[in-house]
Amino acid sequence: MNIVEISKILANQTRVDILKWLKNPEDNFPPHQDIDHFDDGVCVGFIQDKTGLSQSTISTYLNSMQNAKLVIPTRHGKWTYYRRNEEVIKAYTQSLSEEL
Repeated sequence: MNIVEISKILANQTRVDILKWLKNPEDNFPPHQDIDHFDDGVCVGFIQDKTGLSQSTISTYLNSMQNAKLVIPTRHGKWTYYRRNEEVIKAYTQSLSEEL
């Protein structure tokens, strides 16, 4: 885990909002039509709709978050769903607490 890399990603309010929304997806996103739960996360389209940003921008944001291991992608057919990586988020906040 790279504290500086993650901190740079979290310096963007939309990326922070995405992580907040993914913490309780059932409260922040409509139900999926093809799957009955949020266990595998939220589809990119729902995240894009909630942010109001372009698909390419959201894909870039999610890709950087995935590279930092903040989110975990899961494919269902042609759709990708994202959920939080709670272990990395916990390790990041713990490292901040211990090192700063």
